[in-house]
Amino acid sequence: MIREVLRMGDERLLRVARPVERFDAPELQVLLADMHDTMAHLDGAGLAAPQIGVDLRVVIFGCESNPRYPQAEPVPYTVLINPELTPLGEDEEDGWEGCLSVPGMRGLVPRFSRLRYVGLDERGGRIDRVVDGFHARVVQHECDHLDGILYPMRMRDMSLFGFTDVLNIPGVVDE
Repeated sequence: MIREVLRMGDERLLRVARPVERFDAPELQVLLADMHDTMAHLDGAGLAAPQIGVDLRVVIFGCESNPRYPQAEPVPYTVLINPELTPLGEDEEDGWEGCLSVPGMRGLVPRFSRLRYVGLDERGGRIDRVVDGFHARVVQHECDHLDGILYPMRMRDMSLFGFTDVLNIPGVVDE
């Protein structure tokens, strides 16, 4: 089922989400199906449970090709539960980000260039990956939602935040 995505300003987006404790709960499978349907419907590269009003540490992400990020390399579809991120080095890259909770806008956001993430899949199996590039950016963006952080809070220069159709960013498609 396609769910409503909360928008910036909704206080529920500022909460810290709770860890998932039961992987055999039918509610978890319904949540994951709804997140998948919602992300696909909106052409998102990722979605966090808090964005649809569910205070659990669950994110999904992935795209082969995405009209919102036409120049991005493919990212494997992943269900990541109770994630932990560890930057690998101090190098950061600035990149343009958008968000389903901040529709129609983009901002230039610094993110760690390379990181390791660990967590669990939908059955409780361990995930352990080292990633860089767009994959690393997407994981950091989605996991920020679990701690009540929206990408504008990470920006260093608010003059580089605005409506996608006004900013005229090369290679970025209007939402």
